[in-house]
Amino acid sequence: MSTDNNRLLLELEKHRRDINREVINPLLPELALADLKPVLAMVAHARADYIKTLLSIADGSEGESPAPESIKELKHRRETFQELVDAVNALESVISRDYLDVKSGRSHS
Repeated sequence: MSTDNNRLLLELEKHRRDINREVINPLLPELALADLKPVLAMVAHARADYIKTLLSIADGSEGESPAPESIKELKHRRETFQELVDAVNALESVISRDYLDVKSGRSHS
């Protein structure tokens, strides 16, 4: 890759960071680990509900195809879980890319 391309990509990354920080940082509060624990617990519960639903369907199926209503419920649980995982991944990106201020120091919870 040429030097000009590398320079452009570096500038692009800087502008992306600056713009994202300008937009995101004022809209969200500073976060600490204690602020994120409820989010992580919510995702864990959604994961558990999804897997619990799967096992419940399998337990009642006697090896046969599940009923359409059961699949509908499983799909709902999966969509809920996946949406939460995607949101946490987006939050992690916001933090790791320094688009959002975080509270310094350790939380005591």
